[in-house]
This record gives sequence, structure tokens and C-alpha cells, in this order.
Amino acid sequence: MKPEDLIPYLNVDEYSSTPKYKQLTNAIFAAIESGKLLKNSLLPSINELSFSLEISRDTAEKGYRNLKKLGVVDSVPGKGYFIVNTDFSRKLKVCLLFNKLSTHKKIIYDSFTKTLGERAAVDFYIYNNDFALFKKMIVAKRDDYSHFVIIPHFLEGGENAHEIINTIPKEKLIILDKLLPGVTGDYAAAYENFALDIYAALEQALDRLSHYRTLKIIFPKNSYFPHEILTGFYRFCQQYAFDHKVIHNIKDEEISPGDVYINLMEDDLVTLIERLIAQQLRIGKDVGVISYNETPLKKIILDGITTISTDFSELGVQAAEFVLSGKTERVEVPFYLNLRKSL
Repeated sequence: MKPEDLIPYLNVDEYSSTPKYKQLTNAIFAAIESGKLLKNSLLPSINELSFSLEISRDTAEKGYRNLKKLGVVDSVPGKGYFIVNTDFSRKLKVCLLFNKLSTHKKIIYDSFTKTLGERAAVDFYIYNNDFALFKKMIVAKRDDYSHFVIIPHFLEGGENAHEIINTIPKEKLIILDKLLPGVTGDYAAAYENFALDIYAALEQALDRLSHYRTLKIIFPKNSYFPHEILTGFYRFCQQYAFDHKVIHNIKDEEISPGDVYINLMEDDLVTLIERLIAQQLRIGKDVGVISYNETPLKKIILDGITTISTDFSELGVQAAEFVLSGKTERVEVPFYLNLRKSL
């Protein structure tokens, strides 16, 4: 096959969150596996790739450098790039479907791809909590991958999500973060127990919480967060006789000394802190703050924000190990309380 004839097989998907140089790497691997590229086959030039795929020269060159590093491609000055090794097997191709981009999702992605290494090709997509887009992606790509790794959170329409997920062969399915009612069969999952996790975390913080009067959780109405979180919150407050309240909008809430605020969304944390500072309330003295999801910054700001958080890195590792091993286990991922001066 002439180098220019290879171009139609080297697809770069504009909608994929996978870096384009990695998409190019995966496309070369696929062309080798399908027999379109043989040992000593000449590859398109950097200029040809850049023009035909509408990618930058730097991206094309980075893709070829990655292949050289893996020992698949080499180059000769004046002649270009060519295949030097076809003796490998990469039958694993993963579709990674996340509901949104965030610091925590990046931790999952990084640990997932690091654990997999070069043993699988990964295409990464974001469906923005939109069930219609999620369904469209599954239907279009159902036969293209050996595995689907899915984080199933939706703003609306999610009550039907199990129906589309059940169309994926269970040996291909790995669910992360949240078990979805209605998904049947033997499939792999690494998940949080949302109701038990918040209950256990608050119980560990009971000594410090006892200095406050009312526990308030900021839970926006249009949220993808599981309502099991509220189940665990109510159970704890009733068990230990705390006054409690669910707040839908922190901007409208009256803030008083003796309150503890539990926030789920980063924007709400910023708004809360701004209001506390404006009212000159001492965080960790007058008012307590607990934030969902550990990040490096929360260890530092205001001498440390208390967090309750799952082990996001472990979620990624577990998903990668399911891909590599083919196991269909369901693993509950650890959840941690990180006590700091905000409580």
C-alpha cells in the first residue's frame, strides 16, 4: 500500500478527548493488525498527515515519535518513517465514557491509562451528563470496542440508562463510580456506596461535629449526584440527633454560627467561602466546612479544608485491571475522611 493510500484508515476523531497524537498511534496499530501495514511499509510524511488529517505538524510528529519509542516505527533522513516491527498483538480497544471533565475524573483517567500502559488503545469521550448524547455514542460505537468503561451520571433521562447499557455485551462492560439499577448480568464494576460512605465519614468526624448545632448539605436540584448521599446524610443526623437541612442554592441561604456546611460542587465551595469571609465568620470555629472530593488545593486553602472522598486513583486502577484480566467482579472502592482545620 502506498503511503497516501493509508490516509483514509488514519482517523482522528474531533469529538474524542483522547489526545490526537495517541489517536494517530492507535490508528497505526490498527492498520498493522488489519494487515494494511506490513514490515518496512513506508508511512505518510509529516506534511501529508498534517494536511490530510487537519492536525498540526507537531501533533503528527509527536505521534511518530511515540511509535518510535515503542519500537514500531523508525525513520531515515530523506526517506521518511517506516514500520520496523509488526510482531505484537493489541486486541484490546477501550471506549472510556465519562460524564464530565473535572480534577477527579483526570485522576481516574491518569491512573487508568498508566495501569494499562501500551497494552490497550483508549478512546476517551465526554457526554456532559447528557443521556441523549450518551445513547448516541453507545449505539454508534457498540461494535467498535473490546471494552466500555462507563461512569453513568445524568442530569435527566438517566432512568432509562440501564436499557441502553444492557445492549452492551456484559464481558465488554465495566461500570465506574456508581452501580446503576436495572443493569443485569455478570459485568465488572468499581463503585462507591454513596449512602454508607457519607454516614461512615460523618461518624468518624463525630467528635468535631459535636461542637456545632446544625448540619447543612448543599445539594443542587439539577444535580447528577446520587440521592443515596442524602439517604446517608439523613440517617446520620437522625441517629445522632443533629438538626439538619438540605440546601439547593447556597447563594440564598442564611449563614449562621453553629452551622456545618457539606458541599458537593466546587462552585458552591467557592461561593460558601466568599460569603463566610464577607461575614467575618471564622471557618473551623464559628462555622464548619466539609467538602466532597479530595484535591491538592484543599489541603492548603484556609489552612486546610476537611474532605470526604473516594479513592479516585483506585477507581482507575481497578478499571484497568478489569480490562486486562477479563474479570467480572464488583469492587467497592474505599472512602476516606480527611480531617482539617475547617471543621
